Amino acid sequence: METRDELAGGASVEEYILSLLERIRERDPELNSFITVCEGSAIESAKALDRKRREGEKLGPLFGLAVAVKDNICTKGVRTTCGSKMLESFVPPYDATVIKRLREADAVVIGKTNMDEFAMGSSTENSHFGPTRNPLDPTRVPGGSSGGSAAAVAGGLAPLALGSDTGGSIRCPASFCSIVGLKPTYGAVSRYGLISYANSLEQIGPMASNIEDCELLFKAIRGYDPRDNTSLPQRDIEIKEGRIRIGVPKEFFMEGVQEAVEKHVRDFLDKMGSLVDIEEISLPSLAYALPTYYIIAMSEASSNLARYDGLRYGLRGEDGSDWNDMYCNNRGMGFGREVKRRIILGTYALSAGYRDRYYIRAQKIRTLIREDFGKAFKKFDLIAGPTMPVLPFKIGEKLDPLEIYMCDIETVPANLAGIPAISVPCGMSQGLPVGLQLMAPPFGEALLFRAGRIVEELA
Repeated sequence: METRDELAGGASVEEYILSLLERIRERDPELNSFITVCEGSAIESAKALDRKRREGEKLGPLFGLAVAVKDNICTKGVRTTCGSKMLESFVPPYDATVIKRLREADAVVIGKTNMDEFAMGSSTENSHFGPTRNPLDPTRVPGGSSGGSAAAVAGGLAPLALGSDTGGSIRCPASFCSIVGLKPTYGAVSRYGLISYANSLEQIGPMASNIEDCELLFKAIRGYDPRDNTSLPQRDIEIKEGRIRIGVPKEFFMEGVQEAVEKHVRDFLDKMGSLVDIEEISLPSLAYALPTYYIIAMSEASSNLARYDGLRYGLRGEDGSDWNDMYCNNRGMGFGREVKRRIILGTYALSAGYRDRYYIRAQKIRTLIREDFGKAFKKFDLIAGPTMPVLPFKIGEKLDPLEIYMCDIETVPANLAGIPAISVPCGMSQGLPVGLQLMAPPFGEALLFRAGRIVEELA
């Protein structure tokens, strides 16, 4: 990245940030990738960093670099809306751990990015603040739910971004916008300060235009956090010398995968075969991953979002005649259609008489999926397949919720298993970007970056 070299070489951070803010003013009215631009605080941070360098202090690994942050990650003094009317005016009194680590690494938070409401969606069309457009083709969606972060990077409005990935919400927009996006191992990055949608599935992760920058950002934000009870002690799996062994499950090319995507990914894997060992395999439990994911995610959503009632948190409307009226009015006004749908379905799955039939059964299948991956990683270093089953589609083209849910069919297995996965651009089909997804055993991020560099060289 030229900018990083230029900043390390002595270029002014303030001038760099001012140029980015000017670009945001020019381009973002079309893309709608930002909900809030932190113009004042970004300039102040830039001045402080220039002063820090003049005084000869040690500089952090992200010195002066601008980072766009998904708007479900808490930032002290900057509103954090989750793309929802419910939290339209919420200003957190504290920073999430990842934001604290960005500041310690001398990064500059340039703004908060658009997203599907409460991270529920695969297109960033479900935002209270309007849809985000894909910088590669503004008539198309950028993917979701971290579509604002992906569009900001792909549009040149920020070199780095943070997203959150519950069922593919980093990898999906990374694929649609032709950038790199990593869902880390569950527990590798602190979730403290992330507004929860489905807490057993979601992870904060980095997005960048290339592998090198993605790895740099990941190293800055990873680490154990005692304030997050899902955080784990950090470790790296051993990387063996020699050719990487990659298994390709045939279940990644089942119903719902566009012919153009399948052909492009298979052709690219054939090309990779000159540098790595590739073998087709079967992971039978993956056929059940999508319904399993949605039952668990919606159940957790119904629980996590119960706090937004206008009394404890969230929008407060007119008081009704009784407690029930007020509760219904607040939630009815504050939540969008997709959020309400998932809360209702999740509540149903957890209700008396149905919990064993749906939620408990889904958890059992989740265990089978995790075991299938464990067996595969005894023979293979990585698992590969398409990131998205379809090419980026037009805004408004997919209005059926089931069609949108099918977009996650390739990405949800990694969230259910808690393993890391990365999307790397692997070329274009019909003039639109295609992403290759690589999955590794827990704490195998270094192996993903190594294989990702091979993909970058061949793409």
